[in-house]
Amino acid sequence: MSQKNELKEIAKLFFKLGCIAFGGPAAHVAMMEDEVVNKRKWMTQEHFLDLVGATNLIPGPNSTEMTMHCGHERAGWKGLFVAGICFIFPAVVITALFAWLYQEYGQLPKVEPFIYGIKPAVIAIIIMAAFRLGKKAVKTKELTLLGSIALAACLLGVNEIAALFGTGLLGLGLYFAKKSIGNVKSLVPLLLFQISDPFKVESFKIFLTFLKVGAILYGSGYVLFAFLDAELVANGWLTRQALIDAVAVGQITPGPVLSTATFIGWQMDGAMGALMATVGIFLPSFLFVLILNPLIPKMRKSKIVGSVLDSVNVAAVALIVAVCVEMGKDTLTDWRTITIAITSLIVVFVFKKLNSAFIVLGGALIGYILTLI
Repeated sequence: MSQKNELKEIAKLFFKLGCIAFGGPAAHVAMMEDEVVNKRKWMTQEHFLDLVGATNLIPGPNSTEMTMHCGHERAGWKGLFVAGICFIFPAVVITALFAWLYQEYGQLPKVEPFIYGIKPAVIAIIIMAAFRLGKKAVKTKELTLLGSIALAACLLGVNEIAALFGTGLLGLGLYFAKKSIGNVKSLVPLLLFQISDPFKVESFKIFLTFLKVGAILYGSGYVLFAFLDAELVANGWLTRQALIDAVAVGQITPGPVLSTATFIGWQMDGAMGALMATVGIFLPSFLFVLILNPLIPKMRKSKIVGSVLDSVNVAAVALIVAVCVEMGKDTLTDWRTITIAITSLIVVFVFKKLNSAFIVLGGALIGYILTLI
């Protein structure tokens, strides 16, 4: 297949995922795994796991960075940019529309009846991905133990990044305990920078603020909320209610939750502010993945780094399971959501080749119908 056709294939796939990828990073990764590993065979399950593990160790939105990795695997750096942009684009457009409506009318459209059925359906997709990835990640008894420790830590409220790094260090310790090797040198570069406090809202200053957040952001949408609260609300750029509404929009739209930046940028400086905020928050991810992707095969060849990667991979699967448990507690609150979840779970395990888009759309439709009862 020519590169032009490969890029077209990448664009279609990730635009589709950008339109239907509800449920947060774990759900997005689950859908990607189904599409690029099972259906299209772009890479092995093991390599996909390595990408997931490595992505969890760098700042930025994990699922968006995974789209970039997948695009890079298929068509090099051009594929990286096409995949990332096509995945982000639907969320940005939908969020911009919500931002305009919010600015004009002061409230958000009522979309709850459709979202109601999507979340329980997405849980089934995540469980299937965790099952498939877990079979590849859990290679030894030691990795089973490390995965169990990581899962327990996450369920007990330990920060997900601390759980990942901690599991990686435990894996490294086990490696040295088994091999009795002397020392190891490692380098983990982190991009940290500060900007001066702006005196008034301008597009370029919006860009710099969101660039900073995108470059140092680890963790979930709640971490993003804390960052933006400190950067924007504390400086008087945005009201806390507008920030809460912005995060809500990020949760109810498909694709990356960082599309919240589009909404906030629009409230601050109209369409240009939305553009600057969006480019600023996503740009570091493109650069991080561009640097990281070629290094992963070399990391895997090193026995020392490979042991860390194996440990991080099993911790990443544990994170997915933990997210699933937390989503279940928040989502499965009545007979309707439980019915949708069980039905979706049966469908994904019986009809393994069924596109996850149908699971999402089916969940939305059933959820809407059940809310009428």
